[in-house]
Amino acid sequence: MFVYDKTDDPQNQTSTLNFVSCSFVSKERTADFTTTSILNEMKKVGANEADIIAFLEGIKLPADEIALKQITEIILATEIPIGYLTISNALQWRLQYARIRDLKNDIPGIDKIITYNKPE
Repeated sequence: MFVYDKTDDPQNQTSTLNFVSCSFVSKERTADFTTTSILNEMKKVGANEADIIAFLEGIKLPADEIALKQITEIILATEIPIGYLTISNALQWRLQYARIRDLKNDIPGIDKIITYNKPE
């Protein structure tokens, strides 16, 4: 994940690109933060297969009945690491990285390479 600051100089027809934030995110941390947090809470309070499927349908996970059942079985049988991306499926699936950029604590699976210094 990269965050950059770009400055254009039209007179010289040049651009300056400064990377202000860069992090490596391991595949285990690339899930949606809210979804993984809610699924873990549901499991803690004893959610069953129907509960999980209803939740996945509610967030409009693009999967048919068979796939939802298979995904639910995996969710119930596996510990779910918390993801740190924000995924929006409005019109198309989009990723947002602000949660990673703004992290203050070290998280296993997220390695900060360049740290973002938010302007005051």
